[in-house]
Amino acid sequence: MAMLPQEIIRRKRDGDRLDPADIAGFIAGVTDGSVTEGQAAAFAMAVWFSGMNRDECVALTQAMRDSGETLDWTDLERPIVDKHSTGGVGDNVSLMLAPIVAACGAAVPMISGRGLGHTGGTLDKLESIPGYDIQPSPELFRRVTDEVGCAIIGQTADLAPADKRLYAIRDVTATVDSVPLITASILSKKLAAGLRSLVLDVKLGNGSFMTDPAETEVLARSLVEVANGAGVRTSALITDMNEPLADAAGNALEIENCLAYLRGEKAGTRLDQVVMALAAEMLVAAGLAAHEAEAMATARSVLASGAAMERFGLMVHRLGGPADFVDRPGAHLAKAPAILAVPAGRNGYLASCETRELGMAVIELGGGRIRPDDRIDHRVGLTGLRPLGTKVEKGEPIAFVHAADQSRAEAIAKRVATLYAISDEEPAQRPVVVSRLKAG
Repeated sequence: MAMLPQEIIRRKRDGDRLDPADIAGFIAGVTDGSVTEGQAAAFAMAVWFSGMNRDECVALTQAMRDSGETLDWTDLERPIVDKHSTGGVGDNVSLMLAPIVAACGAAVPMISGRGLGHTGGTLDKLESIPGYDIQPSPELFRRVTDEVGCAIIGQTADLAPADKRLYAIRDVTATVDSVPLITASILSKKLAAGLRSLVLDVKLGNGSFMTDPAETEVLARSLVEVANGAGVRTSALITDMNEPLADAAGNALEIENCLAYLRGEKAGTRLDQVVMALAAEMLVAAGLAAHEAEAMATARSVLASGAAMERFGLMVHRLGGPADFVDRPGAHLAKAPAILAVPAGRNGYLASCETRELGMAVIELGGGRIRPDDRIDHRVGLTGLRPLGTKVEKGEPIAFVHAADQSRAEAIAKRVATLYAISDEEPAQRPVVVSRLKAG
């Protein structure tokens, strides 16, 4: 008997559990167009209201994974690992993490995205590098992953096409914020990449999409349980996003920040803590270290030796960027014409900041998109972002604005100054890694 989309929608609307075959049939219809846009929207809304149990969510994820090409890395002798972040401001972790883990012996075929809302996108950052190809041929992607150990590229049309169609429908039907649909969307692309293990960085705070601790844990737990149920060993870190993670936000500026990190200049920062925690999770999951302490020591050693920087430079060059990029970044990264300090309004301690609005300030400078077809100005953004808890004096810079012209720099500098609260009392320090959810 043929699959009737309206029957599946009705059953899910009424709270029934769907069989894997029903879910697979519906997603096949989403992919080939036999399920209409209206039916897909109704299904998404039914899931939003009625939810899905773990088995349904696994079936949905696997059906979306199987809607297109799936990559097979069985010919590689290294373990295949990856990481996914739910996004934040100044979160350039992927840029450093992939070469660090590659230098430790893993293969990291990282399929990344563009900026979404107030959060920056890894692909937009990499496109600051002249010549870097975010859509290489499948053959080049495989070759670079094999020979360098890591390649960061964009999603191809052949990977999880059902997700691409369903996400576009969710975006205009107020069904983006459904945990089962978010879970299947994130994991279908990662599973299609042929991973054997995955580590998730689920952000919590006023600079992330999730601001409620309980809701954040529900999403993290769903991602971990479903990914493991689909056969990929997965764990998650919940990390703090109540301030920018790096001390820079903006595309070329975060590439410069990445290089500074790989040179060893960011040791001990919140950014360093997150990078090392994720690297340790990935190396243990891949079987390249017996425990966290050993993994951390291995990651630190490839950073100190320059091996991680070498991998980054090789990846950039093999994917079309300059051969001397890591040695002469200033010759290749465009610089903003206007740079202006943001002065502290008074003496005291930086107590809090409106992190999401800092991300929006980068977008207003031209460093992100308001409409999907907007061109990005890779030069602009913020640097020198002082961490919360820093003691400052009135007039002392708490950030620097990089803008296309002086008037824009002045306007954004005034705005950024209002996004920080300064108090007489030193604020309590928050842990940057809030909690861990282990595989299984």
